[in-house]
Formats: sequence, structure tokens, C-alpha cells
Amino acid sequence: MEIILSSASDRPIYEQIVSQIKEMIMKGELRPGEPMPSMRRLAKDLHVSVITTQRAYEDLQKDGFIVTVPAKGTFVSTQNQDFIREENLRRIESLLSDAASLGRENGLSLDDLKNTLDIVWSDE
Repeated sequence: MEIILSSASDRPIYEQIVSQIKEMIMKGELRPGEPMPSMRRLAKDLHVSVITTQRAYEDLQKDGFIVTVPAKGTFVSTQNQDFIREENLRRIESLLSDAASLGRENGLSLDDLKNTLDIVWSDE
């Protein structure tokens, strides 16, 4: 699991950790049931305090992305697939809203945007 932290970011380190782990889970890079590193191990790997990783794990657990099983460890939640889909749909809506606004600002029609989406979709 590769997490890149930036001291130049205006976001706290624990938020950077949370957002990157959420992204890995939503992209399927971390699969349901997969074990997560311990808070101590992650703190050591990232060169941050255990308090920082604890805060990140608490937020991830509160949001349903991970689950901690006493005496076994922390795992990617297996019950969050509907939530992940909903989260991804929200992200898509936000990105499409940005694209629509940019298109309007530049005089593009809805058909132009649809055609562009068709091209982008086909290229994948």
C-alpha cells in the first residue's frame, strides 16, 4: 500500500491518509476482507505518529471502509460495497457537474459534451 504525504498540503496528514485509503478501496486496489497494516506499522512506514494513524483508522472505520476485529486486526470492510458504489456515484456526479459547467463556460452544447464522453468512454 503506497501512501504519499505532502507537508505542503493544506490538509492534515490524517486526512491525506484517509482520502488515499478510501480511493484505493473504491478503485478495488484494496479488496474486501484484505488485511490492513497495523496502526503502528503504518505510522512507522509513513514516518508519522501512531496518533495520526489512529485518527485516520477511526475515520475510516466510522465511514464503513474498514473494520477492526479484536485480537485479529483491521480489514477492509466486506459490507461496504453499496456504500462504495454510492460514494463513486457522488464523485462521478461532481466530476460531470464540473465538466458541464466548463462546457457551458466555453459555449459547448450538451451534444458536444455527450460526444466527448462517448469518445473518452471508447478510449478506455
